[in-house]
Amino acid sequence: MMRRFFYGIILQWKMDLRSKNMLITCYLVPLLFFVLVGEIFLSVMPWTKETLIPTMTIMGVCMGAVIGMPPSLGEIYRTDIRKMYKAGQIPMSYGVLSSAAASLIHLMILSGIICLSAPVIFDVSLPEHPAEYFGKVIVFAAVSLSIGAAIGCGILDQAKIPMVSQMVFLPSIMLSGIMFPAGYLPKTLRMAGGLFPASWAYRWITGEGSFMENFLPMCLIFAVMCVLCAWRLRSLK
Repeated sequence: MMRRFFYGIILQWKMDLRSKNMLITCYLVPLLFFVLVGEIFLSVMPWTKETLIPTMTIMGVCMGAVIGMPPSLGEIYRTDIRKMYKAGQIPMSYGVLSSAAASLIHLMILSGIICLSAPVIFDVSLPEHPAEYFGKVIVFAAVSLSIGAAIGCGILDQAKIPMVSQMVFLPSIMLSGIMFPAGYLPKTLRMAGGLFPASWAYRWITGEGSFMENFLPMCLIFAVMCVLCAWRLRSLK
C-alpha cells in the first residue's frame, strides 16, 4: 500500500510538471516576482535585505499552495477520476494526500532556488541555520497546502476555485507583514492577518516571537483545515 502511495506521489509530481497552472503558480510567477520585486524592495527599503529570502519564499509557497493546488484537486474530485477511485476502492483521501505531497516537493524546490540564488542576484546572506530555516518553511508549506486542499475539496463549482483562492491568497500576503511592516496596519487588520499562516510563518522565520507563539496558531489552522477536508471527502463517497 505504501509503495503504491509513493508511486502515486511521484506520478502526481510528474503530472504537475505538465500542468501549465502548476508551472505558472509554483515556479514562473513566484520566480519572476522574486527577481523583479526583490530589486524594488532593496532599492526602496534597503533594510529588507536581511528578510528578502523569507519574504519571497513565503509569497511563493503561499501562491503555489493556495492558488496552484486547488484546481488539481478540482480535476480529481469533480471529474471521472473520482469514479475511478470508487471503482478501484481507493480511499478518497488518497487524492488530497498525493497532491499535497507532490506539491510540497515543488514548493521546496522553489524555496531552494530562491534561497540559493538570492545571494548571487541580490548579494544577501544565506540563512544562518539552513536546516532550521527549511524546517520552518516545510511547516508553513504544509499548513498552506491544507488550506489549498480545503479549497480544492470544498468548492463545488470548479470555475469558482480560482476566485476563492485569490480571496485567500491576497489577504494572506497583504496582511502578513512581508510587503510592509504589519505594525502599519490598523489593529483590526492585524488581527485578521492572524487567520492566515503567512503572518505566523513570517514572524517565526524572522525571529519575532517565541516558538510556541507562532507554531501553535499554525497547528490550529492546519487542524481546522484537515477537519474540513475530512468532512468534505466523506460527502463525496
